[in-house]
Amino acid sequence: MTHPQVGDQDPEQRNSPIAIETDEESQLLREELPGDAVCYFNGEAFSNGTTVQSGSMMLRCDRGIWVPMGSSDPDNP
Repeated sequence: MTHPQVGDQDPEQRNSPIAIETDEESQLLREELPGDAVCYFNGEAFSNGTTVQSGSMMLRCDRGIWVPMGSSDPDNP
């Protein structure tokens, strides 16, 4: 399956945070956001559950927060 290639986050654009799922701060952010929140990457909105490729990293939108899903390199997952 092909995922959108979004590049690196541009700090001048609207971006949702990239977090680690077990991170306590991420849990607090998640509780503050509505359950159907979208994620933003360089000003573009992505719906909840969307997976994108940022460089060599796969990211999944989880209620307004980008969660790392591992490497995009099939030889080094």
